Amino acid sequence: MASRVERIEQIEGSKAVARAVAACRPQVVAAYPISPQTHIVEEVSRLVRTGELTPCQYVNVESEFAAMSMCIGASAAGSRAYTATASQGLLFMAEALFNASGLGLPIVLTVANRALGAPINIWNDHSDSLSQRDSGWIQLYARDNQQAVDLHPLAFRLAEELSLPVMVCMDGFVLTHAVERVELPGQEAVDAFLPPFRPAQLLAPEQPMTIGAMVGPEAFTEVRYLAHTRHLRALTVLPRLAEEFRAAFGRDPHAVLGEAHLEPGGTVVLAMGSVLGTLADAVDELRAEGLPVGLLGLTLYRPFPAEALRLALARAGRVVVLERALAPGVGGIVSADLAAALHGLPDPPEIRTVIAGLGGRPITKASLCRMLADATAGRLPELLFLDLERDVVERESGLLEKAPDEEGAT
Repeated sequence: MASRVERIEQIEGSKAVARAVAACRPQVVAAYPISPQTHIVEEVSRLVRTGELTPCQYVNVESEFAAMSMCIGASAAGSRAYTATASQGLLFMAEALFNASGLGLPIVLTVANRALGAPINIWNDHSDSLSQRDSGWIQLYARDNQQAVDLHPLAFRLAEELSLPVMVCMDGFVLTHAVERVELPGQEAVDAFLPPFRPAQLLAPEQPMTIGAMVGPEAFTEVRYLAHTRHLRALTVLPRLAEEFRAAFGRDPHAVLGEAHLEPGGTVVLAMGSVLGTLADAVDELRAEGLPVGLLGLTLYRPFPAEALRLALARAGRVVVLERALAPGVGGIVSADLAAALHGLPDPPEIRTVIAGLGGRPITKASLCRMLADATAGRLPELLFLDLERDVVERESGLLEKAPDEEGAT
């Protein structure tokens, strides 16, 4: 039997992910550093330099746009391709993201989630990856570094089975720079789980062909429809691959949802990413006090697992969606998807949105306990900005309102 675990280490999240990526044997890695992703590509670079990852062409490129463009070329030419980025870097490669998904290229990208400017902010939230939710990439979100490691072999396998790109999102600094105990997968087990890349389409000089040619109105809708249906296949393929992963590595990667303490009529908090750890502690504390609170972690965000969520939440009394991103003028991003998913249920739960942790603001257990207690008592508004400093808002709002008068006075 193949070795499931190469070793257990106290290791930084970025380095653990880099080791997992190396075990997946990418043949081309395109790299352009941006905080907080830098340590990932630095560690992959070291593994290539020392011969621990071979054969692999590691290329320092001049921008994030170039990184994704190189991955597109490499993947189209039959190589397993990988890169990583964050924040504005993800926006800079946005045009190429759409090209990669439109061409059906199974590239894997790690996003070390970071806020978007302006104003400049290097700390964590999910603004960057959620801004690309309609790019045609499958999106997976890790709650801790063990899951971030586990999701990468799964991402390569899923990408290559569907011929679609996959981004694995891990919270910048909170996970990328955290040192914790991680089980690193053994090479033999990864090789058994992830077979060599066999591209569905291949650019080769001896067999000339064109991909990505212009498509007119007579066929563009059909092309997009086919892309949509292929994307939806992840909803059935991913659970099967997750079961294979569990059998191969002895861990459940919770590839779609992770749930705890769901009960009829109770309050359920739905979230993505590292905040799930603090939420679990808050839920345990509240349940010890007798409050009917449960937790639902969302790993697969695109395609949105609507049916799985309907099954999980059909008997909930209310759902609090805790989001680390904001759609200005709307509110919650995931909340809107969830409302659509639950539409039509006979007795749908109330949905409340809580915006928290923007730009790296700490999300404390005490704040979460207060918020969930309010939700259970029916006191939570439809949209709440957790720990909003109202004196700062009122002072700045006052300055804005006074500005025209002040200009007139001068």
